[in-house]
Amino acid sequence: MMKKGTSPKKHQSSVGPSRAVAQPRRNIVGCRIQHGWKEESGPVTQWKGTVLDQVPVNPSLYLIKYDGFDCVYGLELHKDERVSALEILPDRVATPRTSDAHLADTVIGKVVGHMFETEDGSKDEWRGTVLARAPTMSTWFYITYEQDPILYMYQLLDDYKEGDLRIVPDSNDSPPAQWGPGEAVDSMVGKQVQYAKDGSKRTGMVIHQVEARPSVYFIKFDEDFHIYVYNLVNTS
Repeated sequence: MMKKGTSPKKHQSSVGPSRAVAQPRRNIVGCRIQHGWKEESGPVTQWKGTVLDQVPVNPSLYLIKYDGFDCVYGLELHKDERVSALEILPDRVATPRTSDAHLADTVIGKVVGHMFETEDGSKDEWRGTVLARAPTMSTWFYITYEQDPILYMYQLLDDYKEGDLRIVPDSNDSPPAQWGPGEAVDSMVGKQVQYAKDGSKRTGMVIHQVEARPSVYFIKFDEDFHIYVYNLVNTS
C-alpha cells in the first residue's frame, strides 16, 4: 500500500536581493507542474504533480498532489531553495463532474472503513474520516486516518462502488485523530500552534478549517512537508 513517500521538507529562505522589485506571479492553482528537488548533498530528483490550492493565510504555500503519491504535500514553491527549474506544464487538469453527487455529499464528514491491499494480497481496513472534495481534482476526496493523521486524497466513490469503502454506522460524533488538551475556538486559521509529544515540541500554523467538521483543522508544521489533520477539541 503506497501512502506517503520521501519528498522535500519545508525550508524557508530569502530569494534574490532585498532591493529587487517583486514581479506578479502567474496563478498556478489547477496547473500541472514539474521541478527538481535537491536535499543537502543528495542527488537532484524530479517531481511532477498538480497544484491543488494556494493557502490564503500563507500565500507562499501551495498544496500539491504529486504523481504516484497518495498524500498531499505543502511546499513554498517559489521560496524554497531546494526547488529548482519549476516548470508549468501546458496540460491543465481536466475537471470532470462527479458521477454521483448525492453519494459524494453522503460520504463527506463521515467516518469510514477504507480497504487497502497489502503486499501479500490480503486486505487491511483503515479507519478514517472523509473531510471534503479535493479542490481542482473534483473526483478526488480529502481523507485522514486514525493510524496516520495526515492529509491523503483518493477517488473514494470508485472505492465505495467496488466495496472497498464503507460508512461506519453511528459515526457522526467520532472525530479523527485527537489533539491533546486544548479548547477549540470559533476559528484557529492563521494561528501559530505548538504540539508536544514524547518530550519533543513542534511548531506550525493552522491553515484550514474543515467545513464538514468545524473542530477539525489542517496544520502545516515547520520543517515538514506533510499536512496534518487534528481535531482541536477539549480532550481533558
